[in-house]
Amino acid sequence: MGEGSLRKRKEQYNKTEDGQSIRSQEPQATNLQKQVGLISGICVIVGTIIGSGIFVSPKSVLANVGAVGPCLTIWAACGVLATIGALCFAELGTTITKSGGEYPYLLEAFGPIPAFLFSWTSLLVIKPSSFAIICLSFAEYASAPFYPGCDPPPAVIKCLAAAAIVVITIVNSLSVKLASYLQNFLTAAKMIVVALIAVSGIVLLAQGKTQNFQDSFKDSTISVSSIGLAFYNGLWAYDGWNQLNYITEELKNPYRNLPLSIIIGIPLVTVCYILINVSYFTVMTSTELLQSQAVAVTFGDRVLYSASWIIPLFVAFSTIGSANGVCFTAGRLVYVAGREGHMLEVLSYISVKRLTPAPAIMFYAAITIIYIIPGDINTLINYFSFAVWIFYGLSVCALIVMRFTRKELKRPIKIPIIFPVIVTLISILLVLAPIITAPELAYLYCVLFILSGLIFYVLFVHFKFKWPQKISSKYTSIAKFNRTFLSFTVTTPPELILWSITT
Repeated sequence: MGEGSLRKRKEQYNKTEDGQSIRSQEPQATNLQKQVGLISGICVIVGTIIGSGIFVSPKSVLANVGAVGPCLTIWAACGVLATIGALCFAELGTTITKSGGEYPYLLEAFGPIPAFLFSWTSLLVIKPSSFAIICLSFAEYASAPFYPGCDPPPAVIKCLAAAAIVVITIVNSLSVKLASYLQNFLTAAKMIVVALIAVSGIVLLAQGKTQNFQDSFKDSTISVSSIGLAFYNGLWAYDGWNQLNYITEELKNPYRNLPLSIIIGIPLVTVCYILINVSYFTVMTSTELLQSQAVAVTFGDRVLYSASWIIPLFVAFSTIGSANGVCFTAGRLVYVAGREGHMLEVLSYISVKRLTPAPAIMFYAAITIIYIIPGDINTLINYFSFAVWIFYGLSVCALIVMRFTRKELKRPIKIPIIFPVIVTLISILLVLAPIITAPELAYLYCVLFILSGLIFYVLFVHFKFKWPQKISSKYTSIAKFNRTFLSFTVTTPPELILWSITT
């Protein structure tokens, strides 16, 4: 393309009005400011981890281990594992300072194929299944007050979850500011309901309601499979423990504040989760908790009486807030995959006026709706956890490998080698134990889907076949032709470049 054409496109970018369509130029580099201190780092961890999981997972954890004692032990052990895993990621994040989460760690240690499989799995398995779980959790709590004494029909839950996905997609497609304002409000609601349940439990314990904690290990059903599945559900509630090293560049004194934020923040979440579970057991026996469709709603009915409506309302706010946050970030993931040529180019287009990656968000929502049609929460959690712990384990294993193969790398944070060894071994156990002792089709589908990424890698990354982009260019032409009638355009300004996955 000639210089005159490039100059004309730059002028068009500056003058673009509502409904006009262009492609962006190369992103300009900007430097992030170090504005996040220790307290803010702790808040990021706590706010990222606490979401819908604590309102969904207690029932599943208890169902797998069968008794109060092992249940609380699993919650504590998940917190310890999350803390150690986060410290491993802190070393990785300060050693390999490229953006992209696990992608650059796998690329540096094992090469492009495992790294591509991670991005492939994140785009089409991990992120959509996570979004689906959260929206189904919202639907359960939102519908529970309308079906007292019985479970809401599955069709109602799925339709409500699909409606939530559509609303969140519209909000995130229309406005970044609207999505962020909504997120701030819903995060506050989340912390209110968590504090309300935890404080209520402490008060009930002080009043002597400890009968459900007697013989707490009696009737437990412990096996390798049950422990693995209990960890899947517990660790779902802790998911997000690896997020803080994404903002290392913005931390003040990161080599001190990053590990301190992890060591303080995740144990704080662990204490909070244990208190919430204790609160549940102060008013419900193990059998009653397992029979409850929405555990927090049952807790509210027995503690708050006429004000019990507060619990499902705020839990619904909490879960929809988590879903909004996941949609906001995962939409950008799809957008960058399109920009880098790993998916259709049309997914890299955004609105000049609204500055939202609308096609990517809509694509992501469509994949998520496909997940909720046949799936239920427990199956999806197992599916998600199986996939995510394959790559968590590989990423931590990359740390061990690079200790020997990349000795020249500077390691501002260096943890004892026993930590990554422990996390790697537990990851192997979490992945293999359920397959061996309680195989399900969900695990087979997940493995096949991950491995199918090899076909796409060979065709479109290694051999660089261009026909998907030719298909995409036809849609681009249609979008340009009809741009007068469409509210989104096709440009990729540098402000939205959040996640790079180049090979």
